[in-house]
Amino acid sequence: MASDAVVPDAADSVTGSSTEGDRPVARPVRRKGWRRAARGVLIFGVLMTAMGLSIIIACFINDRTIEESRGDAVAEVVDTSLVRTAVRFNTDEGRVYIPPNGVLYPADLQTGQLVRVEFDSRNPDLVRVAGRNATLSLLPVGSMLAVLWAVLLPLYWLFRRSANR
Repeated sequence: MASDAVVPDAADSVTGSSTEGDRPVARPVRRKGWRRAARGVLIFGVLMTAMGLSIIIACFINDRTIEESRGDAVAEVVDTSLVRTAVRFNTDEGRVYIPPNGVLYPADLQTGQLVRVEFDSRNPDLVRVAGRNATLSLLPVGSMLAVLWAVLLPLYWLFRRSANR
């Protein structure tokens, strides 16, 4: 009965699979890890871009709010630090006011300097240096996003390339 004979490992030649036990393969797991890393890089980039655009939008909203009920004053720069620049000015009612969050667009201000400011007369916490507006936020945020994507896109490409090997 030669027709009843079965060739050992016949399944290997037809289907490419082994009749012996399946062994775990590390390569697909690594590929999945590289794909996840690439996806994580893109998600991080999108979140940082959304945050940068939110900062720009917030600056334009603050400027619009100040323009709706604008008060003008001369302010003295009380303190400058890395995170805020504090100023002191008199409101239209004659109150001396120091906004707790500092002044918007404080570039190049020195302690003791007198500077013209514009503020929201309904909420004197919102104050900016006169003549400066939200367009000043475009350069730093745009530069940050350009550098971010200049780093993330090659990293994404590298991860995707490693996943496809």
